[in-house]
Amino acid sequence: MNAVLRECINFLGLWLVTFAVGGTHVPAADLPSREAIREAVAKSLPLLEKGAKGSMAERKQCFTCHNQGLPILALTTARACGFEIDEQHIQAQLKLTADFLAKNKTRYLEGKGQGGAADMAGYALWTLELGGWKPDETTAAVAEYFLLFQKDRDHWEPVSHRPPTEHSPFTTNFVSLQSLKAFGTDALRERTDSRVHQVREWLLKAEPQDTEDRVFRLRALHVAGASDAAVQQASKDLLRTQRDDGGWAQLADLPSDAYATGSALVALHQAGGIATEDAAYQKGLSYLISTQHADGSWHVTTRSKPIQTYFESGYPHGKDQFISIAAAGWSTTALALALPKPPSETK
Repeated sequence: MNAVLRECINFLGLWLVTFAVGGTHVPAADLPSREAIREAVAKSLPLLEKGAKGSMAERKQCFTCHNQGLPILALTTARACGFEIDEQHIQAQLKLTADFLAKNKTRYLEGKGQGGAADMAGYALWTLELGGWKPDETTAAVAEYFLLFQKDRDHWEPVSHRPPTEHSPFTTNFVSLQSLKAFGTDALRERTDSRVHQVREWLLKAEPQDTEDRVFRLRALHVAGASDAAVQQASKDLLRTQRDDGGWAQLADLPSDAYATGSALVALHQAGGIATEDAAYQKGLSYLISTQHADGSWHVTTRSKPIQTYFESGYPHGKDQFISIAAAGWSTTALALALPKPPSETK
């Protein structure tokens, strides 16, 4: 075979593989502008802060994934991109989270935990990690909990069924693995390594059924140290379900929404290694910008049965506010990740 022809065929094959995992670039004219992305983030941040503060005021001693965890993810990501964030508020949310965990320290050491089990404890520790919380006796106790809870199984299972956030076993396994990675102590290392290996083997065989499954299977494989091939395949599986409108849907028979889309984009970038300039990512950003309300919010309809007394947190959309603020957390994070970080100040 002619050497030039062989080189062309090899290049074409590489291009096709890159395209399959979203590694293409769209023309500059079709990209959402940096200004549009920055404006969307800026519009969302005040509502995220308001909803997080409102939840803290109403539920003074309770951590929630939707009103604390995901807003903190967005706020800390935006802060890294140069947005001004209320630092006192961040610290107050971290203290609320740490105090919530500290109340149950004895139960963690017994493997019993708190309501919401591994999902709640895992999201709480992930929130502390995002905020730069230093390891302490409480985080060590929660890490011990993950090694005791459901230790007779080859993976962790959720005990709540509040889709999408507290429903998928893949979500449970990601937040548990991430917690052990961030806060597992040296004394727990041997048991942690054994548990990570056990869960990784389950993840490689388990079949995801919906977007939440695919998002958190990708994230869990990444944090569990799975092979590059396994992580890349999980990225492809998630990318294949992107809709023509640029978004993702929670379920196959539902329309695209900001929760599924934002969480998919963040996972593809942070765990799957997809660049924010890639076609799939940019198309997803365009969907998020086009569906953001004028007040800076996103509206996603809940599909969970309420189990707690209703209260207004300050985020819009009434009975849909909790899934909507979670969607805003993911969406704002996805948008902020596409912005350049300010240059580090050097002396």
